[in-house]
Amino acid sequence: MGMRAFLIRRVLLVIPTLVGVTLLIFAVLQFFSPEQRAAIFVDRPGLSIDEIIDVYQLRAPVWIQYANWMRTILQGNLGWSNSIGMPVRDVLIQKWPATAELVLFTAPITILLGIYLGIKSAVHRDKPLDHATRVVSIVGWSLPSFWFGTILLAVFWGWLHLVESGQISGPVIQYINSGHFIKYTGFMTLDGLLNGQLWITLDALKHLILPVTVLVTIQIALIVRLMRSSMLESLNKPYVIMARAKGLAQNEVISKHARRTALIPAITMSGLLVAGMLNGLVITETVFGIPGLGNWAAAAAIQLDIPAVLGFALFSGVIFVFSNLIVDVLYAYIDPRIRLD
Repeated sequence: MGMRAFLIRRVLLVIPTLVGVTLLIFAVLQFFSPEQRAAIFVDRPGLSIDEIIDVYQLRAPVWIQYANWMRTILQGNLGWSNSIGMPVRDVLIQKWPATAELVLFTAPITILLGIYLGIKSAVHRDKPLDHATRVVSIVGWSLPSFWFGTILLAVFWGWLHLVESGQISGPVIQYINSGHFIKYTGFMTLDGLLNGQLWITLDALKHLILPVTVLVTIQIALIVRLMRSSMLESLNKPYVIMARAKGLAQNEVISKHARRTALIPAITMSGLLVAGMLNGLVITETVFGIPGLGNWAAAAAIQLDIPAVLGFALFSGVIFVFSNLIVDVLYAYIDPRIRLD
């Protein structure tokens, strides 16, 4: 099977998967009363609950309710978030850039450094580098993110006064509210450059240092351990042993033969990690006061904001589906044998 046919098949499989996601979320809705479900169909306040129940037939058979719900979803109506006082769709658009910006700086460091250290650890098995890498990984994976984040804030904010919590500092907030700043993308590091305000970009980068440090320290451990195990297994494959027997250099054996196969499990986990981070980093965003998806979703859940929670669940499902699609494509690129399955 060629790459084009493989891509077409994978893209077509996304459609029933997305339908399955919507069916699961809709099934959860059935545990709520018609009055509670009515809030999901509100895109602005001031409408009568009884009117919404009649218009959207919330007491009709389940398949009719599902059709009406899907129609509103496809129109971009995810309901009204009472916890923040605006449509759920607008909240997602507003909050997602803060989370995505944090992921943009965290994911490349976590994945690339994790893969590199995992390979080095496997190649130098049972040597000082391997032992050091494994110890650091175990310690990093064992650290509670809320505890580690609080310690970093206590040291670098409370004691050294070098950084502070939040996405940006007070002077930047005042400048943005003055009306001279245009939010082109919602990424403060990028919008600062687009507005010609380098000091805003530097301020946003300074605020990213601590949360990125927490996320990389904890999440890189999983990539390192997985890559090390996969690389050790790959180094013992018959074709790798044969390559060594032919006299190929160690670097060539690793880069051309062992590494490509070993990358597949690491790519799978990397895709899941990135998707999970894009869906909101609840603890990290809460500890550091970052106004992202995770922070908002946690507050909405505490306040029993049903439309917000379900809208967040739908968004999360879509992110995971498309992240798996990207992972499948990377599979086929790294190992062409997968296209033949």
